[in-house]
Amino acid sequence: MATPAASIQTKIKSESAENFIKGLWRENPVFVALLGMCPVLAVTNSAINALAIGAASTFVMVLSSTIVSLAQKLIPKQVRIASYILIIATFVTVTEYVLQALSYEVHKALGAFIALIVVNCMILGRAEAFASRNNLRQSVMDAFGMGVGFTIACLSLGTVREILGNGTLFGFQVFGPEFEPWIVMILPPGAFFVLGMWLLLFNWVKHRKEAAE
Repeated sequence: MATPAASIQTKIKSESAENFIKGLWRENPVFVALLGMCPVLAVTNSAINALAIGAASTFVMVLSSTIVSLAQKLIPKQVRIASYILIIATFVTVTEYVLQALSYEVHKALGAFIALIVVNCMILGRAEAFASRNNLRQSVMDAFGMGVGFTIACLSLGTVREILGNGTLFGFQVFGPEFEPWIVMILPPGAFFVLGMWLLLFNWVKHRKEAAE
């Protein structure tokens, strides 16, 4: 028979897993909530750019949610949004310098969209709606799940656009010399087209799953 302490621990682990998984599917920030559309549409013309913006956003979201959760009782309600933006901006600055040091080419390709992570409604929304009201463990798992879900969504677009638009994946050739690249896929119209197709597929699978239940 499980002890009360063991039951509580099991419940905490279950809640943590749920907070992580919901960002991957049920509350995916891109395919469900349609958040962070600027970087999703603008910098996913290649898989490496998509992975970079996803990883950067995840890093910022996890660390900012950590600080917000720890300091939730110290931040006055009147200045909470300004405080969250300041916290997020601090980690965005760190991310920008690290990315610039590791890969200047990727940093240059992402351009202003790294700095715009500061005002990404997905990150600010998780800080306000979740991290400021929950404990550290739950906040970190929520942020990590949302970040991974965002990265998966970005990679879904970046992979398709790079393969069809350049015939490559992460810079490696996928098709032979006879392949004619669909240049439109790496242009803005291609971003909207691929996003629409992924949204269609995501919602179709979601409805099929709900119908089966």
